[in-house]
Amino acid sequence: MSDHRTDRTGPADALRPESRIVHPPLAEAAGSRPLGIPLHQSHLFAFETSEALTSAFGGPDGAFFYNRFGNPTVRSLESAVADLEGGAGAIATASGMGAINTVLLALLRSGDHVIAQRSLYGGTFAMLADLGQRWGVEVTHVSGDDPDEVAAALRPNTRLLHLETISNPTTRVTDLPGLIAVARGAGVLSVVDNTFATPLLCRPIEHGADVVVHSATKYLGGHSDVLAGIAVFAEAELHRKVWHYATELGASADPFAAWLTVRGLQTLALRVRRHCDTALDLATRLSAHPAVSAVRYPGLPAHPDHDLARRLLPDGHGGVLAFDLAGGREAARAFTESVRLASLAPSLGGVHTLVLHPASTSHRQLSDEELAAAGIGAGTVRVSVGIEHPEDLWTDVEQALAKV
Repeated sequence: MSDHRTDRTGPADALRPESRIVHPPLAEAAGSRPLGIPLHQSHLFAFETSEALTSAFGGPDGAFFYNRFGNPTVRSLESAVADLEGGAGAIATASGMGAINTVLLALLRSGDHVIAQRSLYGGTFAMLADLGQRWGVEVTHVSGDDPDEVAAALRPNTRLLHLETISNPTTRVTDLPGLIAVARGAGVLSVVDNTFATPLLCRPIEHGADVVVHSATKYLGGHSDVLAGIAVFAEAELHRKVWHYATELGASADPFAAWLTVRGLQTLALRVRRHCDTALDLATRLSAHPAVSAVRYPGLPAHPDHDLARRLLPDGHGGVLAFDLAGGREAARAFTESVRLASLAPSLGGVHTLVLHPASTSHRQLSDEELAAAGIGAGTVRVSVGIEHPEDLWTDVEQALAKV
């Protein structure tokens, strides 16, 4: 063990107890390496020279000095996800909305125009509406499956195209190559929320996206024990630009949250495979149930985007599905309160199966007209499929449907 107290303060035994307790010896690894990513909980780092500290303020790849600007454990998460997505760099944040807001606020200014899908996560939809009301940012909503619609929506002040690989909660699959190509041709930045797909099923940067965002709370963390987000950038210059804004915004990821997320990443491939297989099984069975009027899952041949999903998501169609109950809002309430193995809870992407009524929860900000435009009905139920045994899950869903 190397005792760093002697480097700056003299021999350890010359210090009084009040000093020694503030400067404990720091162990260094010698001849071995940890298999797990170390948790660096310290928020502050010391320097030998003023020049070195000044240099650390320069950018996202500099020395660590204060956690709002960077941390070794957080950097490990950023590097891992950037590598998975094929990006030049990443910024980890305190939540998924922290990542989305960091990107939107860093890239937009008053008078800009945004093109976004109609079917978006409710928090994103509400944030765009708020930017319109308070900042004068204009927003045009499009279907997400027609490049010509995006081309028609372009304006001289269009700054950003915001998409979701798989929309929440309707599971529409976005024509990323087609829509992003239109944006890129017009010099418009494209931001893609890839939370539902994960980097294992789709990597939007490969289709021309400039920024990819994730709620790392979901599949990346995967165990319902962490709140985190991350934004990945295709180009280093854009990464650096947003990083400078992010450090002032202060939505930085906590080291422990980053550590939990890195741990979750190690089983991502195993979990995603199980999520996809069980979701397809459940969607197929729900399609034949008399209480269900429609099922939305890209893996079903009847899904409007099935052919696109087979091309864009060749390795699986995700772990989220939605279905409509003929009995409307009351039927959805009865179902979500009757599940026993599954749980009535927000969020998604964990090992537990979760059910939710979007119209009264995640998309409560939307009016009836906006819900209808987004394809969300009064009886729509979203299911985030966990990793339970498929037969046990179907038994639970079936008994809950019997009470509708």
